[in-house]
Amino acid sequence: MVADKYSEFLSRIKNGEEPKKVLDSLGLKRYCCRRMLISSMDVIDQLMPYNEALWKRHAEFSNDRF
Repeated sequence: MVADKYSEFLSRIKNGEEPKKVLDSLGLKRYCCRRMLISSMDVIDQLMPYNEALWKRHAEFSNDRF
């Protein structure tokens, strides 16, 4: 499990520590676990406009039916 380590990883990286050393100290040895933290990013702010547009478009089509 890596979710509980994400906030510590993020804060230590922001403080200037090297990602490799942080991952090692958190006990993440397997590459699949390491990539989960390295490649993750907060995308909710990028996805919300798309989701809102999708719902508006859905509402338009729902109202246009006979």
